[in-house]
Amino acid sequence: MEKYIFGYQNENEFKKLESALKKYNMLAFKKLYFEYYPKIKAGEFLGTVVAEDGNVRQYEVKLPTDALFAKVHGEVKLHYEVNDETKSVTLVTLSPEEILSEGHQSELVTYKGVMLSKDHSDKDKFKINLLNMINKV
Repeated sequence: MEKYIFGYQNENEFKKLESALKKYNMLAFKKLYFEYYPKIKAGEFLGTVVAEDGNVRQYEVKLPTDALFAKVHGEVKLHYEVNDETKSVTLVTLSPEEILSEGHQSELVTYKGVMLSKDHSDKDKFKINLLNMINKV
């Protein structure tokens, strides 16, 4: 079994996003840290290939998240690159970056169990209420 070395495209930013993920979505963080990272380090690449350039492949893998959160803010995904020549994995980012970055900078409020962005909380509340009304029908 081949071992791959982890690196970061921007370690500081990635750690901030990872910290926000831990704070606001513990299930996704645990799955990422205790299941996905070990598999990726062992050479079992998860997710789908979104781009390929010579020896470098870019992957994205969905992390478990609440369905309502995914509909309001988007799926939580890990984006990473694999270089087979150097046996390295570069952790690029976690998405949705906007809400995770905002969650790292300040405490976010929740509405009906979903985080609200400070910049457009009215829009987020509208989406949540609309999705709840659709589900009741």
